[in-house]
Amino acid sequence: GMKGGGGGGGGKESVTGSFLRFLLLLLLPLTALYFFYTLHLLLASAASSSAASCPPDPTAVSSRVSTNRTAAAVAGSKAAPAAAAASTATTLQHVVFGIAASSRFWDKRKEYIKVWWRPRGAMRGYVWLDREVRESNMSTARTGLPAIKISSDTSAFPYTHRRGHRSAIRISRIVSETFRLGLPGVRWFVMGDDDTVFFPDNLLTVLNKFDHRQPYYIGSLSESHLQNIYFSYGMAYGGGGFAISRPLAEALARIQDGCISRYPALYGSDDRIQACMAELGVPLTKHPGFHQYDVYGDLLGLLAAHPVAPIVTLHHLDVVQPLFPNAPARPAAVRRLFSGPVKLDPAGIMQQSICYDGANRWTVSVAWGFAVLVSRGVTSPREMEMPARTFLNWYRRADYTAYAFNTRPLARTPCHKPAVYYLSSARSAEAARGGETTVTRYERWRPANETRPACRWNITDPDAHLDHIVVLKRPDPGIWDRSPKIQLQHKIVKNSSNGICRRNVSTGNCVLGLVDYLSEC
Repeated sequence: GMKGGGGGGGGKESVTGSFLRFLLLLLLPLTALYFFYTLHLLLASAASSSAASCPPDPTAVSSRVSTNRTAAAVAGSKAAPAAAAASTATTLQHVVFGIAASSRFWDKRKEYIKVWWRPRGAMRGYVWLDREVRESNMSTARTGLPAIKISSDTSAFPYTHRRGHRSAIRISRIVSETFRLGLPGVRWFVMGDDDTVFFPDNLLTVLNKFDHRQPYYIGSLSESHLQNIYFSYGMAYGGGGFAISRPLAEALARIQDGCISRYPALYGSDDRIQACMAELGVPLTKHPGFHQYDVYGDLLGLLAAHPVAPIVTLHHLDVVQPLFPNAPARPAAVRRLFSGPVKLDPAGIMQQSICYDGANRWTVSVAWGFAVLVSRGVTSPREMEMPARTFLNWYRRADYTAYAFNTRPLARTPCHKPAVYYLSSARSAEAARGGETTVTRYERWRPANETRPACRWNITDPDAHLDHIVVLKRPDPGIWDRSPKIQLQHKIVKNSSNGICRRNVSTGNCVLGLVDYLSEC
């Protein structure tokens, strides 16, 4: 029995010894690994410390020269001038325009550019064409147009869209080509088409809201919901115009050729630019003053209810009806705007005022500098600020639900059909209480063979009593420095001449509904 017990204890000791030896063999390599890893860390730290104490490599210094200069400018004596330059207002001399044009349509569309372009050095920019035209070798002072440039050859870039045209590649590179010209003092690169009409003062108002030292891509969408679905709700439509800040233009010029090659299947130029913006990580900053106008028909409904924002561009004026139906030509209609209201008060152009004539029970909507609509009954401001459907969708088979905004019918009943008065003249005059005011006159427009619809309402038809309307308005250049606000009628003043003078208490606007009479309010 004793041997049996001793033999059993020796077996247990043998198992325990084996287990301890196993643990020792397992720990030894782990310990060695830990030792060598710690030694490696110590040696790397020592090497890093000795490298920090060595003199800098000249090649490394040269590669960081621009960064060091920037830091020195901020920390040193150049900080104050840099801050002062940033704080100065953006002027037209800080903006360069790149206008996409085609030699095929040049003779017709250059007339639009002449309306808004300010020659003799007042503005900077270039028209980019596919080939030489008659004005290519003329001086800008003689043509009244921007200088003409011929775009670079883009035949090496792939283009595979079956319904598009490869000129989209040429047009998409205009911002980059304009940047590479190296013009001094440029803060913004603004692009549009040859049939884009810019309102330069209002463009500056918008650009001055943004820091030109930051990457900005500013523009707006199409009016057509289907267009935005097919292309993008994050894309600035080129015909409506867009603005790119200098840092972003510089970044775009670096990557654009490679970027374009990656998107051969895209349709146009603006979606190629947006694709490159996406690669740069810069989203679209939307502003409602840029107008693509992907519509047909009459712009009256859109312009008479313009957003409460400065109007920056118009587009597709060859596609829609003339702005003023009695103008001899489409460019002449635009010139009527610029020679009168835009010159007198660019900030107020197209801004809507909604008024009510309690005695006659009329609703009056003034799109300053463009048109006045007078209709029977009292229509709420909520409805009046919606665009009336005087226009058709870009996709003719689409109905009114295919817009990217709310709309309303021009008249819900025959009695609601408005009498329309278009701008006929504009001038400045001395106000009764000192200072200057603008006097704009609007004439009743009657299409040929028009008959007013029958109406049983016991409300006077404005068409039968008003041949023209005169609006007195004080210019307010700082209107967009305050919060946006639509102008509503607050007070009615009767005149001894049986006319009605409608004064806006906040702005001093005055609407006179008279046949042939102008009275001071």
